[in-house]
This record gives sequence, structure tokens and C-alpha cells, in this order.
Amino acid sequence: MALALSACGSSGNAAQATASAKTCQQISAVLSDGPDPTQDPVGYAEAQILPLRQLHAADAELRAAIGKLASAYARFFASDGKSVLATAAVVDATRHMNTLCPGAGAGE
Repeated sequence: MALALSACGSSGNAAQATASAKTCQQISAVLSDGPDPTQDPVGYAEAQILPLRQLHAADAELRAAIGKLASAYARFFASDGKSVLATAAVVDATRHMNTLCPGAGAGE
């Protein structure tokens, strides 16, 4: 019986990994759209908020990271890029996203 449970667990992990990889590809696609982040950081932030919030992730940590990044961009946009705290939130959320989805392009 333990073998059967173990087999189910591993296939679930594989399915979750596949779903997370797909979500990372979607995040990368979202973050590659919009104005150039170095030329228009406020416009870039604004362009990311809704598309990020429309993404759905099965993985709880990835789902939280998407929400954190979208919220950070929203604060940055609301401050017109002038808030040091909002800028720090974007940097922090971007680093976390790049840890979960290497090469997603967030902030690159």
C-alpha cells in the first residue's frame, strides 16, 4: 500500500512541476510586454499589474509571488515611481520571482 501512495505522490509532484513551469512561461510572457522598463519604469509597472493578476498558479508559493509582484508594481505606479518603499518592494518581489522562475525576465 505504501508503494501505491508513493507513486501517486510522485506523479502529483511531476504534474505540479509541469504546471509551475507553464505558469513561469506565462509570467515571462507577461513581463516581456509593455514599455521598456529602463526607459519608462512607471509605464512598465502599470502595464504589468492586470496581466499578472489574471494569471492563475496551482502552486501556493508561486501564486503568492505573482500577487506580491503585481501589488509591488501597483504601489510603484501609484507613487509615480517616487516612493523608495515602493521601489524596494518591486526589487524584493522581482528577486523572489526570479528565484521561483529563473529567467522569467522580471526586472531584467
